[in-house]
Amino acid sequence: MTEPKELTDNPSFKGFTNHDCPFYPCHPGVRRTFNCLFCYCPLIAYDCPGPYRIYTDRHGNRRKDCTACRLPHEGYHPAWSFIQKWLDDPRPWDGQPQRRRTRSER
Repeated sequence: MTEPKELTDNPSFKGFTNHDCPFYPCHPGVRRTFNCLFCYCPLIAYDCPGPYRIYTDRHGNRRKDCTACRLPHEGYHPAWSFIQKWLDDPRPWDGQPQRRRTRSER
C-alpha cells in the first residue's frame, strides 16, 4: 500500500539528479545537490520570486527567461518546499517585469 506524501519518511519523491542529461548542469551556481525534478519549472506561467528576464519571442509574445534562477534546483528538499509554497497560491504572471514584493503583499 502506498502512503500519502505527507506521511512518508522517504523523501525520494522530492527530487533526483540526471547526471547523464546533455544539458546538465543547466543552471550554474547551484551549491546543493542539483534537483532535476523541476526541469521545466511549474511556475513559468506564474508570478514568482526567482530572478528572470523578459524577452519577446518570434510571435511577439512576452516570455520569461529563467536561466538565472536556481530556486527549483537547489537541493531536493528546499526545491520541493519552494515549489509547493508558491503553488499553494499561484498568481498568473501578467507579462510585466519582475518587482520585489514585501511580505505583506504575498
